[in-house]
Amino acid sequence: MILEAQTKDAEEARILKRFLTEQATSEAESNKLISKPKKEISSSSLQSAYDEDATYRRKGKTGQSGYVLEISETCDEQNPFQLITDYAVAPNNTSDVEILQERLEKIRENTGCTDIYADGGFHSEDVHKTAQENGIKIHLTNMSGTEPTKKIPVTEFDIDETTNLITKCPAGYTPVRTGISSGQTSAHFPLGACANCDLLGLCYSKKQSKDYVVRISLKAANTGRERGKMKEEQKENISKRAGIEGSHSALKRTGLYKLNVRGRAKSTVVCGLKITAQNIKRFIKFIQGGYKPKESKIPPYRISVPIFS
Repeated sequence: MILEAQTKDAEEARILKRFLTEQATSEAESNKLISKPKKEISSSSLQSAYDEDATYRRKGKTGQSGYVLEISETCDEQNPFQLITDYAVAPNNTSDVEILQERLEKIRENTGCTDIYADGGFHSEDVHKTAQENGIKIHLTNMSGTEPTKKIPVTEFDIDETTNLITKCPAGYTPVRTGISSGQTSAHFPLGACANCDLLGLCYSKKQSKDYVVRISLKAANTGRERGKMKEEQKENISKRAGIEGSHSALKRTGLYKLNVRGRAKSTVVCGLKITAQNIKRFIKFIQGGYKPKESKIPPYRISVPIFS
């Protein structure tokens, strides 16, 4: 009743209404407000009366309210020193995947980047698709999720990368018939081939009246390929990405761990200024001979994990 009596344009009333709507419900009988259970309160609910854009995120055992800053920097060993070339500030319940996918076109446009080195939090089919559209290759240092252990890894099957058809099973048998349907690649094998196979208990094959059939989801096949490539290139990918952890640390020490401003717009401006200052410091250090030359091996780019304000 008190809120209803307030002027419609009053900011205080509007904010309070939002807070009560997101955090409380009214009892049917008494019409009294009671707080919602924690699980029912959205992470995008109001965190502060002075900062409506801030959101809530739990990382490990620590809860944080505010924003996430994603940065990317060069990592070409031909460069005498590296520069932070892109940044984005978003509510901290925004996923790494969303931010990277949104920034890929701008990163390519501003830097001509062809390779990005990222951790497993950035893995997504949509990210890989958007990267491919922009002529960028994603290199992962690891992958989120757990690797299947009960069955033979899908990478043990010979699956054509172009057609996604299974051409051979781990035991070396060639299928008599293959096809793709409902997001799965399938292969049919003779009864005699699978029935006496030592890998039968670990295989995806299922017995039918006339043959055995193996069905593997295309998503699992693509993920298996990515895991295989990642393991082959893991040492190089980790080496390429390692330097950005130092950038995180340097930015946190200059005040980015806890900003003295509120709101996404102001936070974005402050982050931009501090990143600019970090780049200027690196340039000055270079001019003063503070960087040792490095031997060139592989092309540019890397993208970060989040820093929270």
